[in-house]
Amino acid sequence: MGSEVVLQHAKENVLIRNGDLRVVLSPHLGGKIASIQLKGKELLQEPLAPARPRTHELAFDESDASGWDECLPSVAACTVEGPNGPVAVPDHGDLWRVVWEPLGDGGTSVRLGASCFSLPLHLERTLDLAPANSGWTLRLDYTLSNRGSHSVPWSWAAHPLFAVEPGDRIELPASIATLRVEGSAGQRLGKAGDVVAWPHARLTDGDIADLSRVESAASGVGEKLFAGPVEPSSAWGVLHRPSAGVRIRVSFDAAKTPYLGLWLCYGGWPERPGPKQNCVALEPATAPVDSLAQTGDWSRVLAPGATESWQMAVDFEFAEREDLHA
Repeated sequence: MGSEVVLQHAKENVLIRNGDLRVVLSPHLGGKIASIQLKGKELLQEPLAPARPRTHELAFDESDASGWDECLPSVAACTVEGPNGPVAVPDHGDLWRVVWEPLGDGGTSVRLGASCFSLPLHLERTLDLAPANSGWTLRLDYTLSNRGSHSVPWSWAAHPLFAVEPGDRIELPASIATLRVEGSAGQRLGKAGDVVAWPHARLTDGDIADLSRVESAASGVGEKLFAGPVEPSSAWGVLHRPSAGVRIRVSFDAAKTPYLGLWLCYGGWPERPGPKQNCVALEPATAPVDSLAQTGDWSRVLAPGATESWQMAVDFEFAEREDLHA
């Protein structure tokens, strides 16, 4: 399978194509991975609304809320203490709101970078798409630096919104038996901080739900959950997609990003009227909470001039229908 990188325009889209897999990045829209298509079938959540200019105040549910963004230095809007007093960090962080700058590209890779505006942090991300035994591997390498003169707190989470249909299935390592609730529409699973069993969770109404099975978009499910900290052998999650004939495997560095966030949304978000997400996000993260202001032994601080690096990968594997249902 041949690979190529096409830089269409410095402020518009970058295309990485390898055989039947096509990845589109939009530097002008927060460095978003706007599309991943396999044989023409879109694997990411499509836009809920036309793309609009980002501002520092724009809520994520007022945007297109699609594709794959990077959440830094927080997922949830919050206020943290900065070197000169309180600092407001916006919804889903800074980076989906700013233009990312191309830093170079090679035969199969593209490197982009962007700076936060709430805290003096700069993130570089290199994407490389390569053939694998049964499909392709999209590798992402990250380097974070503090360009300020004081130490600052930070947290990061990937935000890949994978499109789903009923009959799709989520697989986690056997060592993961419980998940922490960050949020649950209508408190179906309980309140933030509650712990539920995986995959068969007891709902607040007494029923049992199989969280590993994707539900209909009419169900109104919208839940954010966290697994971890995980051991290196358990640093992965899989989305089986029978209708697309693909197995999507997300793997990550447990030493640097020891948590896996799960966003299960089947018509349950946004809460306002209009189109809803229908997706599953497998989100490697540095923390088991969405807010940078919520501290614990997971909290990170980066010294001035210091850097931190980590990696993750997504394997897109062709699979037979019976394999996907196994």
